[in-house]
Amino acid sequence: MRTRISTILSRCMVALVAVAMAATMVACSSGGGEAQPATTEAAPTEVRVASLSGPTSIGLVEMMDRAEAGEYANDYEFTVAGVADEVTTGLIQGDYDIALLPANAASVVYNKTEGEVSVIDINTLGVLYVVTGDESVTSFADLAGRTVYTTGKGTTPEYALNYLLEENGIADQVTVEFKSEASELAAVLQSDPDAICVLPEPFATATMAQNEGLHRVCGLTDEWAAVQGEDGSSMVTGVTVVRNDFLEEHPEAVAEFVEAQAASVEWVNENPDEAGELVAEVGIIEKAQMAARAIPNCSLVCVTGDEMRTALEGYLQVLYDQDPASVGGEMPGDAFYATDVA
Repeated sequence: MRTRISTILSRCMVALVAVAMAATMVACSSGGGEAQPATTEAAPTEVRVASLSGPTSIGLVEMMDRAEAGEYANDYEFTVAGVADEVTTGLIQGDYDIALLPANAASVVYNKTEGEVSVIDINTLGVLYVVTGDESVTSFADLAGRTVYTTGKGTTPEYALNYLLEENGIADQVTVEFKSEASELAAVLQSDPDAICVLPEPFATATMAQNEGLHRVCGLTDEWAAVQGEDGSSMVTGVTVVRNDFLEEHPEAVAEFVEAQAASVEWVNENPDEAGELVAEVGIIEKAQMAARAIPNCSLVCVTGDEMRTALEGYLQVLYDQDPASVGGEMPGDAFYATDVA
């Protein structure tokens, strides 16, 4: 698979083989007749795509596989990175044309570059779940009077959880304790199964697989939807952005990408077992079986147009209200939302 995997521990790159030769055919009639006009086939566009090693990349694996087989009009180079800073830095420096980023990071890049990127779709909704072995906890409201362990102090997981606790009227009844990473939450549940943790996928699935006594109480995506109502925003994990100079120069290539991405997400959701094999092949999750079990809870989507803007703008507003710096100091303007790409 022509995908470059970049992690903190290791890097490897499998380069795409570019086949981009323009064919020009000139036909002349016999006996010195008049030459016919030349016809030229446009060369494929090289599209450099970066994503994070997690749910945002899981939705792309079928597209990666098809791109390797040369099934698209354009050529794709995929980079799967271990940390968001690697993707945002590369995007700002022009190393990538399209990038799948955390929703708030996309807003930060937009503000930092003074509008040089646009969001073209939402690729992942919320991936946070309340997990515990305490059978008396069956709903979000049951967190009242309890201690909840989570990660993301000073980042979007904290802001999302705070918002939902406030909206449910139990913020002053819940003690939130932060751990530095998801593996520490798994350790908490291992030592005390009755503890309550907010875990991201695929860690939630992996942790529950190690302890059959644990159960998934609820997902924060559903809790967000319940608070916002049918016409409100959504809890958003990842979005897809494009450099505006690339969009202006290659609008057809961007449109092809979004169409292929949407088809890939649909296939992954409908075929988790087969998709799990591709996920393991890329190296996003080591074991295919675990990937297959996690996929149904990864909230993989491809939301575009006005629906994308409504879902995302309201989510960013919640983050901004708690900490303006989380979205880059100010809410992104209208130009941030490319609603007419697909």
